[in-house]
Amino acid sequence: MTQIYGTLGPACATQSVLEDMFRAGMTGIRLNLSHCDLADSTAQISAFHAAAQATGIRPQLVVDTQGPELRIGALNTPLLLEGGMTVTLGKDGIPVPAVVAEALTDGCEVLLDDGRIALRVTSAERGEAAVLRGGTLTGHKSIKLPGKDIRLPVLTERDVKNLRQAADFGVTGLLQPFVRSGQDLLALRQLLNENGAGHLQIFAKIETLEGADNLPDILPYADVIVIARGDLGNDMPLWQLPAVQKRIANTCRAAGKPFLVVTQMLTSMERAAVPTRAEVSDIFNAVADGAWGVMLTGETAVGQYPAEAIRYLSNTAAEACRWLESQ
Repeated sequence: MTQIYGTLGPACATQSVLEDMFRAGMTGIRLNLSHCDLADSTAQISAFHAAAQATGIRPQLVVDTQGPELRIGALNTPLLLEGGMTVTLGKDGIPVPAVVAEALTDGCEVLLDDGRIALRVTSAERGEAAVLRGGTLTGHKSIKLPGKDIRLPVLTERDVKNLRQAADFGVTGLLQPFVRSGQDLLALRQLLNENGAGHLQIFAKIETLEGADNLPDILPYADVIVIARGDLGNDMPLWQLPAVQKRIANTCRAAGKPFLVVTQMLTSMERAAVPTRAEVSDIFNAVADGAWGVMLTGETAVGQYPAEAIRYLSNTAAEACRWLESQ
């Protein structure tokens, strides 16, 4: 059976909605700790466990660490960025990590919010950039400088604090971002063991071409491989992403390693009650390629139809399984 994951957020924070999601086929949920701590999410996590008990589900709760992922800081209000305008990256504008500010060079590209927004640096000295592709930017969104090799620790101090409480909150797995090598996961496993979280499954997120190329080295140390198409798609021309996804899937399948596919699987359902035909085909093909699981993010966290999105995800995955069995 394909594992069906949603993402916990304001749109599905109540027990009744979560029960509907479980009845629609959900088997587990993701909590993104890039935006909050476990303790901040006590009410939502309690509602999740209560809904699982009410529906007779033994749930999986996986958490995203901040890890080596780069994100902008907080914004007091959403920022509308329009093509051609100039913005400042730094304390007087869009807050960015110090390592990003130091890595800026004239002419380099800056991608925000999984590449939805693109900038071109016009003056690294002043931290100024022109908007190439606009949109509305909110706080704590991802930031990437294509071609720049920026390395951060495997876990942050805040991540370690959350891991020490993982067992108390019923966390079963850890989504580790930007895994580039097996050494990353060896270091992670040691930190888990040292902080009372050795029971957690490691979901290794492949979000760079380096990670995809080093997949054979990563496989022995991961419990599940995650094809995280948001940042992975920022590491190459977007039309190359499907082939890289196929390559990762083939490698995992040959090695007998479970893999999960995530990012924009039903993104239209954040606002629409019915998905596009292309989205349904994407889910079907991911499962037909051998995906152990599929995951929704904003569709359930902030979307208007969280239970319906899970229903389409689950039913499409089941149809793909039936098709595989008929071959």
